[in-house]
Amino acid sequence: MFQIPLSTLSILLGLGYLLPQIYGLIFPEDFRSRLRRFPRSLAWGVALTILATIWFLLTVVQAQREISDFAAYTTLMLIAFGGLGLATCIVLQDFLSVRGFAVLLLLLAKLMVDNARWEDSAWRLVIVTWAYLWILGGMWFTVSPWRVRDLIVWKTANNVRLRWICGLRTAFALLVIGLGLFVF
Repeated sequence: MFQIPLSTLSILLGLGYLLPQIYGLIFPEDFRSRLRRFPRSLAWGVALTILATIWFLLTVVQAQREISDFAAYTTLMLIAFGGLGLATCIVLQDFLSVRGFAVLLLLLAKLMVDNARWEDSAWRLVIVTWAYLWILGGMWFTVSPWRVRDLIVWKTANNVRLRWICGLRTAFALLVIGLGLFVF
C-alpha cells in the first residue's frame, strides 16, 4: 500500500524501536511502571485499535483497486470492518491495548515485507525475518493477550534484566538504522 524506500523504512523502524529502549536504559523504574500498565490501558487500547482500524481500511481500499472482484462490496466491507473496529473498542475492552498493538504489528509486518520484496541486498532478510517474528507475535498476542502481561512482568522483574534486554534491543535498532543508512 505505502511504497517507502527500504532505506527510509529501516531508519524509521530503527528509530521507533530505539527510542523506548533508550528510555528504558536511562529511566528503568519509570519505564517498568509504564510498561506494566500498558496491557490494561484503555486509552492506549482505543488509540491503537482505532489506528489499526483506519490502517486496515486503507489497506482494503488499496486491495480493491488491485483486485476488482470485490469492487461491488467495497462500501459494505468498509462499513463492516470500520464498525467492527469501533465495536471492539466498546465491547472488548479487556486487554484492548494488546490486541490493538497486535494488529498494528501485523500491519507493520505487511508493510515491511512489501517494501523489502524488491531490494537486491541479502540484508533485506533482516527486515523480512523481523517482520515474520512480528507476524508470529501479532497472532500469538491476539489469541492470548495476557501473555504480553506475563512477558512484561518477566522482562521488568529487575533492573539488570530490563537493562540487558533494552541494551540488546538498542543494538538491534542500531543495526537496522545502519542498514537503512549504509546498505539499502
